[in-house]
Amino acid sequence: MLLLVSACFDLSVQMSETRCHTPRQTPHLHNLFKIDATERLHFSHQGQHTESVFIFPRHSGMIFITVLLISGLLVLFLFASIRSRSKNEPPLDKGFIPWLGHALEFGKDAAKFLTRMKNKHGDIFTVCVAGNYVTVLLDSSSYDAILQDTISLDFNRYAQVVMQRIFCLQLPSDNPAAQRAWMEQHFEGEGLARLGKIMQGNIRALFSSPEIIQNPTDWKKEGLFSFCYRLLFKAGYFTLFGKEHGNNHEELNTVYKEYRKFDSLLVKIARSTLKSGDKKVASELREKLWVLLSAGKAKSGSWQESYRQFLWKEQADEETQRRAMLLQLWTTQCNAGPAAFWFLGFLLTHPEAMDAVMREINSLSPPVGTQRLPLDKLQKTPIFDSALSETLRLTAAVTINREVLQAKTLRMADGREYNLRQGDRVCIFPYISPQMDPEIHQDPEKFKYDRFLNADGTEKTDFFKHGRRLKYYTMPWGAGTNVCVGRHFAVSGIKEFMFMVLTCLDLELCDPGCSVPPVNVSRYGFGMLQPDGDIEIRYRMKRHRKTTEELT
Repeated sequence: MLLLVSACFDLSVQMSETRCHTPRQTPHLHNLFKIDATERLHFSHQGQHTESVFIFPRHSGMIFITVLLISGLLVLFLFASIRSRSKNEPPLDKGFIPWLGHALEFGKDAAKFLTRMKNKHGDIFTVCVAGNYVTVLLDSSSYDAILQDTISLDFNRYAQVVMQRIFCLQLPSDNPAAQRAWMEQHFEGEGLARLGKIMQGNIRALFSSPEIIQNPTDWKKEGLFSFCYRLLFKAGYFTLFGKEHGNNHEELNTVYKEYRKFDSLLVKIARSTLKSGDKKVASELREKLWVLLSAGKAKSGSWQESYRQFLWKEQADEETQRRAMLLQLWTTQCNAGPAAFWFLGFLLTHPEAMDAVMREINSLSPPVGTQRLPLDKLQKTPIFDSALSETLRLTAAVTINREVLQAKTLRMADGREYNLRQGDRVCIFPYISPQMDPEIHQDPEKFKYDRFLNADGTEKTDFFKHGRRLKYYTMPWGAGTNVCVGRHFAVSGIKEFMFMVLTCLDLELCDPGCSVPPVNVSRYGFGMLQPDGDIEIRYRMKRHRKTTEELT
């Protein structure tokens, strides 16, 4: 997740008025004075009280504040102007506004800003963002120099700032290795297989629930983003946060509603740009979700129970555990729904892609009522996988951030060397390079469902730039120590959801001529992008729909 530095600068001066009713005797001072509300000066000398002439202007307080503000701004200007580019450092671009630098443009549309900087300076440069100096690296061939350095560069401090600011969470034990080991235990190997099976069952159960099958021959209208996010959120919630005494759909609807409200404010929370009214709303939403997520007993042997046990071992108290559940809810549910939206949106607006994917799915599906579909067949879908990879290339916009703990020489793949300063930050933005790099992907802004397919129908993994084969040609889930541990779980859930939608529902656009909406540019750096708008769809059950049992 990306924490863009706040684009707001708040300088406040607090002044208090102290009234002295009884002059204090001081052996070294013969004259004591005070200023009252009439702004006349009073002297006390050896017990005698004398009123002086008027000596302060009526608005002296405002003048003092103004002078203080101007002085503070001058100090900031001088401080921000001190830094200059030293020998062998990346190009430095401080912007025109002292201290603030490029914070406003960075926060408004990070992709547009960084593309402009790349065109101006090349594939490495340093920018000033709200008092911080961030070196941005956009040469994917050189990423390993950042990703593999755990001595000079650090990620954990940055992650702790993110947790504290967004989720008001500070874990008592700073043990990222233990946290990652626990996550891998559940989202890889046998743990992944177990969770994947539960998730599949929950997705299929939803397609037999009243909200889908009620009045099965009637068309239902809904926004595609809402449709995908709602169903995948419910399936994911039941899988990871299910309760001991069954799943309460009414409670889940409340959780989803409050979660979406919180998610809509998350970017502003991260950037500290919430208005006073929104701050109160965000605080109330956190409290509601903490209560909802901690209500009821977790299922025995469930993911949630295991996570609570892990937190106990890390010496987290009850309050910390409550807050940690909201963190996990967001990190496990923020990507799958939006990814499914973009995937279905691209298929619905690109008929040739939909036809190719449907042919592949139909080739896997047995005739209705003859036999059950083996689950392993869902893993043998190169066309589907290519279309999904293309979707993620276009809409996944993570950033990888590091803090420079000690001065470092960065050696680029082409032999160039640059010095990084201690205290600066380093940022990799794979969305620009490699994902949208025209030298790697021809017509990168276009959706091509077969971009990741070879001519023989196998997965394409050979991509080149300047004649060099690339290790990183798409990075929707990050890389290195930042790679998303739950990526396989998310992909399997998306695949199962798409399979159910395409085999169980008649789904079509309300406006056949529409296109996918643009992205919400404020969410660059926060994982899967969300749309700025929605696509209206209508759907109903297929008349010869397979039953859930036949699809198991």
